[in-house]
Amino acid sequence: MPPRPHILVVNGRKVRQPVFVVGAPHSGADLIARALKRTPGFHVTVGQPSVLHVVYAFARTPSIQQGRGDAVATVLRDAFAQAWQVSAHACMTCRPECRAARAGQARTCVDERAITRYGDASPALIYCAESLLDAFPDARIIQLIRDGRDVVTDMLADPEELAWFRPGVANLAGEFPNPFYGTETEDDVAAWQKLSAAGRCAMRWRGSVHKMARLRSSLGADVLTTFRYEEMMADPQGVARSLGAFIDAKVARPDTPPKRSGTDRWRRVLSPAQLGEIERVAGQQLRRVGYGE
Repeated sequence: MPPRPHILVVNGRKVRQPVFVVGAPHSGADLIARALKRTPGFHVTVGQPSVLHVVYAFARTPSIQQGRGDAVATVLRDAFAQAWQVSAHACMTCRPECRAARAGQARTCVDERAITRYGDASPALIYCAESLLDAFPDARIIQLIRDGRDVVTDMLADPEELAWFRPGVANLAGEFPNPFYGTETEDDVAAWQKLSAAGRCAMRWRGSVHKMARLRSSLGADVLTTFRYEEMMADPQGVARSLGAFIDAKVARPDTPPKRSGTDRWRRVLSPAQLGEIERVAGQQLRRVGYGE
């Protein structure tokens, strides 16, 4: 007899079909999160401490998930049970980008009485996507993919992302393979030591692309869907309709930045040397997912 599914109750309501938004850094997960936060009935969090501590631990040390499916699922459920609690204090511990998307609420980001669905778009969720489904078998996962050159451009301007490359922080030697850093072979580890920040960002993007491809091949279309950042920029209303059909909700239109600041920034910002390094690290993957030139 199969085990009974775990029932999680938060704010007095059962958690049903939670929505998780995943992707490489700066791939547009925040735009989808903002749209979901403006969608009636949804309570979506981004970077609550209870979730971040767990997710980054699993992302940077994937070996601790191996062979511990039930335990990992329990830890994730507990983390989200805490993150999804509605209180003014909980909102103050969330990340600035989450608080900025509160849709005009005075103290909390959602009216507790109106909640019917939950979701999360915290950084690094992609590295524990399978465990999310162990924790929430009826979950829906939304993947965002973006031109790796634009991802690298934005990562280079993000001190929080660059901090993962500092000596003593990067744990490549102690954890192999390491999807968080994109190191899948011994050659990757050797190359990583010689790369500039741009090359290391490109390797992280490449690793996320490989992770997304594995998820697409192992999960059905009723569980996972993928959107392109560029598609969202060109037709945000169309993406909202497609997303709404996927999660069975009337999703708000994503608020997108001006095109000049959202796509092809790499052409104006990255140097020829940086572009050459990105090509050596991730050129094949760029072309494989439709961004080659």
